[in-house]
Formats: sequence, structure tokens, C-alpha cells
Amino acid sequence: MSFDLAQLRAAVAAHGTVARVVVAATAGSAPREVGAAMLVWDGGQSGTIGGGALEFAAAKAALSTTGLTRHPLGPALGQCCGGAVTLLTEHWTAEAIANLDGRAVIARGPGPQPLAVARLLDRARARGERPSPQLVQGWMVEPVSTPAIPVWIWGAGHVGRALVSVLAPLPDLAITWIDTAPERFPPDVSDTVTVLPATDPALLVPRAPRAAHHLVLTYSHALDFALCHALLQHDFASAGVIGSDTKWARFCSRLRNLGHADAQIARICCPIGQKHLGKHPQALALGVAARLLNDLHDKDSDRWPTHSSVSGA
Repeated sequence: MSFDLAQLRAAVAAHGTVARVVVAATAGSAPREVGAAMLVWDGGQSGTIGGGALEFAAAKAALSTTGLTRHPLGPALGQCCGGAVTLLTEHWTAEAIANLDGRAVIARGPGPQPLAVARLLDRARARGERPSPQLVQGWMVEPVSTPAIPVWIWGAGHVGRALVSVLAPLPDLAITWIDTAPERFPPDVSDTVTVLPATDPALLVPRAPRAAHHLVLTYSHALDFALCHALLQHDFASAGVIGSDTKWARFCSRLRNLGHADAQIARICCPIGQKHLGKHPQALALGVAARLLNDLHDKDSDRWPTHSSVSGA
């Protein structure tokens, strides 16, 4: 978890003063981890700190409360979790946010900065490490969110839309969404998603970072194939294509004829999805998203399973 400065700045620009409630510490069983946060403004909120009763109470008090508050989950809130959560509530304005620009780590608290916090920040600067969110002697320390994991989603059909709706809220992803025309996209795309209409999407492949993860699920087999060919010429962190075993066998044969080696072709996974979840767009999106997140957080995990019988694109 990290301090999503861009999201906070957008909320303040839209709603004025915004309360940010972050889980500063936990003891025992708790619904969310340290660093989980929500934003609250007059008439709305976004994000979650988990635990229905805890979140309801915190949101209700957010605009009239500041500082650290401790919440025993069982006796105080009637929740079955046996632990306790310490929340930090802060009120943010445009002026206050401006003071955060350029910081990689945000540390704040009452009184002089403790030596333990200074040492933590020094280590972060000297080694380029991002400290985990933590409460240190009454000071809250959080790294600023940097969506450094590029995910390129090719296709804005039913599965593409479902996949974007699943992935877009995640703070660690920088999503780029491509299709052949502006009208292919829904009217309410999240501000966190970069939309790129292109008559010939394959021409955009060289613009993608070589560390990008690609999910190819367009309306056209010909376009899917052109994107596979372009990706193999460019490089990527991972790539998956919607389809069937038959579709992929044909693609492999054609890619070999274009000079791509079997070892390179095998880096592309097709079909994507998890067969036991079914073929509904949302089911496909959940399977693909779960596998992508698993791979991102576990570098030793296997590639996406290739046993799905998903048909069509």
C-alpha cells in the first residue's frame, strides 16, 4: 500500500477539503492492512479501509475528526474480528497537497521528527528503497504511490471492458487501453486509464514500455495476430491472447513462417482465462486479472494456464 497523491489531488480538485483515513496500525485480526486508505468528502467517498462497521463509523466522523484514533473491533463495533485498528484521519486542501510535491515518502506527525523516522528516511534516500507504510513513534510514514507496472489492454469489447473495470481501481498499475476508434470505448472510462484510439493498433506497439504486460482481446483475429507479430518484434514482460487452442495453433504456424522462433512464440500465452470459471466476460476478466496479479506478486509463479477452451475473440 502507498500514498496515492494523484488520487487525493483529483478528489480535492473536485470536492474541496477531503478527509483521508488511513490504517496506521493493527493489533490481532483486522479487516485491512496498514496503509489501506479511503477518502471522504461532503456527500461521498472512495477507497476502503475494510470492515463494514469500522468503515461506516470512520467515514461518518471523518470530516469532524483529525489525528489518531484506536478502534477495538469486537467490543466497540460488534465485529467478529478480535483485534484493534488505529486510524489516522487528516484533512487535505489544495494548499496542503502542494507541499507534498516532489516527495517520494511522506512522513508527518506531532512535534519534532523522531530520530527513528529520520533514519528510516535516510535509508530510503541512500538505498532507493520504499519503506512500507508504518506508524513510528506517533509519526505516519508512507511511500508515495507510483503506478510503475504498465499493463496494455488491446480491445474495448465486452471482455476488455470487464477487465479494465477489474484492474483500473488497483493503485500499482498504469493501464493503457487501445482500440480502433473512440466510439469503441465506454463513455465513463476511469481517469486512471489512458485511452488510445488507433486505426491500426499494431503501430502503437513500439510505444509500449518493454516491461509492459499485454492482454490482447480485440474483435478481430487478424488484429490479434498482427499484435502478436508486433509484440514479438518489440519485447514485453508478458503477453496473453484470448482465443482457443485451434486459434493459437494457427497463429503459431503463421508466426513461425514469419521467422519467429518457437521459444519466443511460447512467451505468449493463449488461451487466457481459467476454464473452470466459465466464458462470461466478467468470469474471463476475473481469471485473467487473478493470474496477472499472481504473476506480478510472485515472480516464481507459473505462466498463465494454457488449458482454457475459451473460443472466439
